[in-house]
Amino acid sequence: MDVYHKILGKYWGYPAFRPLQEEIIRSVCAGKDTLGLMPTGGGKSITFQVPAMAMEGICLVVTPLIALMCDQVDNLRRAGIKATAVHSGMDRREIAAALEDCVAGQNKFLYVSPERLATGLFREKLQTMHVCLLVVDESHCISQWGYDFRPSYLHIADIREQLPDVPVLALTATATPEVVEEIQERLFFKEKHVFRKSFARPNLAYIVRRTEDKLGTLLYILGKVPGTALVYTRNRKQTKEAALFLQQAGISADFFHAGLSREEKAIRQHRWKNNECRVIVATNAFGMGIDKPDVRLVVHLDMPDSLEEYFQEAGRAGRDNRKAYAVALCTDADGSRLKKRIEEEFPERSVIRHVYEALGDYYQLPERQGKDIVHEFALSSFCSACQLPPLEVHHALKLLELAGYIEYSEAADESGSPTAARIIHTLPRTAPNTLVIPPAVYEARRERMKKRISKVAEYIDGKSICRSRLLLSYFGEKNTEDCGCCDVCLSKHGSGLSNRDFNAIRDRLLELLSDRQPHSVATLIPSLPFPEEKIITTLRFLAEHDERFYLKEGQVSITG
Repeated sequence: MDVYHKILGKYWGYPAFRPLQEEIIRSVCAGKDTLGLMPTGGGKSITFQVPAMAMEGICLVVTPLIALMCDQVDNLRRAGIKATAVHSGMDRREIAAALEDCVAGQNKFLYVSPERLATGLFREKLQTMHVCLLVVDESHCISQWGYDFRPSYLHIADIREQLPDVPVLALTATATPEVVEEIQERLFFKEKHVFRKSFARPNLAYIVRRTEDKLGTLLYILGKVPGTALVYTRNRKQTKEAALFLQQAGISADFFHAGLSREEKAIRQHRWKNNECRVIVATNAFGMGIDKPDVRLVVHLDMPDSLEEYFQEAGRAGRDNRKAYAVALCTDADGSRLKKRIEEEFPERSVIRHVYEALGDYYQLPERQGKDIVHEFALSSFCSACQLPPLEVHHALKLLELAGYIEYSEAADESGSPTAARIIHTLPRTAPNTLVIPPAVYEARRERMKKRISKVAEYIDGKSICRSRLLLSYFGEKNTEDCGCCDVCLSKHGSGLSNRDFNAIRDRLLELLSDRQPHSVATLIPSLPFPEEKIITTLRFLAEHDERFYLKEGQVSITG
């Protein structure tokens, strides 16, 4: 038994690694910069915790979620491993003490939020730490091609310059081919090195259901699929309304969103995780780092803006590899609503300038002053002052942040704690007519969002391509097969056959007829593992509806 298996057994009690874990561990321990693509629930934490235990020094883990880092620190401590975390929920004295312990070698793992990386205190202490491994969790956040770009992740490149000989392990559950390339570029990989686990989930049936009564359909589905369920919706008000609807129908349900207190969130998570509450209705604030393997059903009342988000949220069903369902409930108007989000997220440039000017007036900042001053920020009172709707202001502030003029932290931090929102002018106040929002921040990002939303619309509107195959293709997987269990695969084709059978017979016929020569139907039938009746039905349908197929007097051929 090698050292990695001994560590795995001693601290985590597992006799063997899951697929891909050992390959990533050996790559990291060989000093190679490594990107691991592993689906939600695939055991990512083991890929850095085990090798770090085999190395001398401390493992630095960058992760954006305070709740997740605190859970992992607690789990490590329960296993007898020394670990600590540094995040925005701590005061300067607590942060300094935690970092001093790391300098003194009293911790094996240091978890840190990306915002902390740029602070002078952290940079100063890092210089005297013996770091053996740099881990970047949710590494897609560093990519401007991705759906969840966070400017604070760009500080990681500076950290790499301070740790030139320390290997980096980047991890993510969702990344398109473009994002995979950008992660490696922005983290200064010495050479490209990616381990991929297929995103295919054979036990998970993807369903899109058209309905004008989403709550009624949700209730019907819950009556058909037993077990724990997670329901996603876009806004906080809907979480409460849907949970109340289910409660009135006699179903144990609760709601969850970022506006709840930390204590209330912990209580609701605990009840759901321990099956004291069957259904949790939540915004996307719920789920990240929630390790519950027996979720039988994930339902989306509203689709997110990207297939990356949908795949990650839907993937919280069936982590125990038993049959589970991911259902998207859609109306005919949902496609238009998706496209409207582009206008919301990218307000006119005149609006952005107006918000910037109002921000300077709000804090009474003279031009060419105000740099690095921290202001508490109340969105509602600011919106009253500048007479703009909150959603428009919120997105304008995000664009100003991306353009480098401000830092904008929202009222709920990464853990959802009710902290005060803050605005920091990272540059002195400038005149509105000299404000520059670069094309890379505005037009290019807007175009990428349009493409992502068009893929979501393609997913919910599609009736001919297997749902799983469409998702896998989006993430760059080739030579995929129909899943056989999504609504498209199970739907009846125009031939009267299921989509799965029809496609399988058609694809095999294309192979057999690839020589472009006429073949006797009687000689083809034994070559197909389907009943003769289904083959004949498919052939007749293809001859009538697919111009490639030609059928006459018992002979079939293809053209083109």
